[in-house]
Amino acid sequence: MTRSARIERTTGETAVVVQLDLDGTGATSISTGVPFFDHMLDALGRHALLDLTVNAQGDLEVDSHHTVEDVGICLGLALADALGDKAGIRRFGSATVPLDEALVLAAVDISGRGSLTYEVDVPIELIGMFDTTLAREFLGAVASNAAITVHLHEVSGENAHHIIEAAFKAFARALREAVEPDPRVTGVPSTKGML
Repeated sequence: MTRSARIERTTGETAVVVQLDLDGTGATSISTGVPFFDHMLDALGRHALLDLTVNAQGDLEVDSHHTVEDVGICLGLALADALGDKAGIRRFGSATVPLDEALVLAAVDISGRGSLTYEVDVPIELIGMFDTTLAREFLGAVASNAAITVHLHEVSGENAHHIIEAAFKAFARALREAVEPDPRVTGVPSTKGML
């Protein structure tokens, strides 16, 4: 059974294509026009062991917001599609990731209910073309459209680049664990019988 998906979404602000394979090797091909965001998506794919392709064209002359959020929407939809009925997965995943002085804890539940709890105190600044407030927008769009519960909590950190990168890597590691097949699970891992 292939756990892969392709999502295409075109609006008046962006044109986005996301393709992923949950059982990949971490191979990525990322092009959004926002270099720091490309770096974060590359880290996400590599640490979640997703084969991930993202191509996005957006109204970057306005700012990066529409591009980042719409990639999040498409990535969330692709995750939901690739997970299918969610039978046989571990469902829960967690990770704590350091990056120099930054330390971020992530927990993921493939719950069928999209929500993001984001307690990450990032300095508001630009990293290249990337407004640091967009990390929350992206992760919220992923969680909502994938119908997953995501918690991200900063334990320590000062440098915005380090904090955001630790958050993306922690989310990736927790996601990798949550979507992983569990040979001991039969059917959907829920007392309700569905997620």
